[in-house]
Amino acid sequence: MGADSESPTVRDQFRQFFALERDVLVLSLAMFAFSLGFQMTTRYLPEYMSALGASGFVIGLFGTFGNVISALYPYPGGAISDRLGSRYALTLFGLVSTLGFAIWFVAPNVGTIEFAGVAVEPWIWLFVGLVFAQAWKSFGLGATFAVVKQATDPSRLASGFASTETFRRTAFLIGPVLAAVLVGLHPDFTVSFQYVLAVGVTVGLLGTLVQHVLYDASEDTFGGSFEGLDQIQRDLREMPSELRPLLVADTLVRFANGMVYVFFVLVITQFYGVGFDASGSIAGFAYDISLSPAAFFGYLLGVEMLVALVTMVPAARVAERVGLKPVVALGFAVYGAFPVVLIAGPDALSTVLPLQWAMVLIFAFSGLRFAGLPSHKALIVGPAEQGAGGRVTGTYYLLRNTIVIPSAALGGYLWDFVSPEVAFTLAAVIGLVGTGYFLVFGEEFEAYA
Repeated sequence: MGADSESPTVRDQFRQFFALERDVLVLSLAMFAFSLGFQMTTRYLPEYMSALGASGFVIGLFGTFGNVISALYPYPGGAISDRLGSRYALTLFGLVSTLGFAIWFVAPNVGTIEFAGVAVEPWIWLFVGLVFAQAWKSFGLGATFAVVKQATDPSRLASGFASTETFRRTAFLIGPVLAAVLVGLHPDFTVSFQYVLAVGVTVGLLGTLVQHVLYDASEDTFGGSFEGLDQIQRDLREMPSELRPLLVADTLVRFANGMVYVFFVLVITQFYGVGFDASGSIAGFAYDISLSPAAFFGYLLGVEMLVALVTMVPAARVAERVGLKPVVALGFAVYGAFPVVLIAGPDALSTVLPLQWAMVLIFAFSGLRFAGLPSHKALIVGPAEQGAGGRVTGTYYLLRNTIVIPSAALGGYLWDFVSPEVAFTLAAVIGLVGTGYFLVFGEEFEAYA
């Protein structure tokens, strides 16, 4: 992607993606497989936990537990990769992640167990499964950023990330829609979600097999950049100045999102309890559609990701003309506003739209937050010195994700003991404060200025 090339279309992004060097392509295909498995399963886990008897506060703690894993896993993952080599590390991570999906699958069948006089509820196994299921994600976050940076002209970084994100996010579109179909196959959500988890196990095994057989890491150096805690401390001190206001704003926005993210499915299935019903005929063909709230949620996620896929590439092209900062700010603004739009928007729209169509419109709006994602990634890695993109990215996400850890527990407490409206409104306030901070103090990456 040279600086003088034409702005790519979505079709060009896929063509460009499949022209990548073989090992990067294989790694990315594995990312697609595990992203598919994660998007099929994790967005429904709060509803699964609720069906197994967990309270809203416990669901919030589950989200916080996931935040802890996201913050702590990447660096040990790099150390394991150094020890085993990339090929075997990836295979190990893939098998462990697949085991996590399997633990989620069997959780309802385990039932309540008495251990040392304490009743261990079935939802406890979802926490155990998460420890394993996120293992594959511990590898390659910083390396992926570094590869794109090394292969892309600085003024086209947003388009470079749009190429890989367009491919990966396709799994985010397919996964929830496929899950919605499977969830609709049985009236008992616990049973139907086990169908989803069975597919997740299958996809995980296939992804692991493909990457082990096809991946050749003889020239791979992804695992060689981590040098211990001293390196983290140096990277924190030496973080490019452009990143500091971005990090503050991003942390506020992500903290806000983390407060309510795990409850999105419960807003649809419990707070509003809205499904989708439509009947009629088109060109002589009659149709009658009836979706449960759980199945409808999967299609709403599909709408969200379809909007994301359609807008990411044009937004990256816009960033080349107006700069990264305005596009990133747009994404932050949607992130910030979405919680209050989701919890209050359906009632506000009730005079002009039926509830089910209001939800479709609201999740389409949510998809716009991903439009700024490629520009956001470019703004993170762009100012880093060549060869240091992985470390800078890893340090950035370690700091951000560590601060975000308690967000879901706070949201769960408010959801359970105050009200969902308060939880979502406070989240929106925090997110919009972060957006405002970025608009005032955020800096532009020089290559886009």
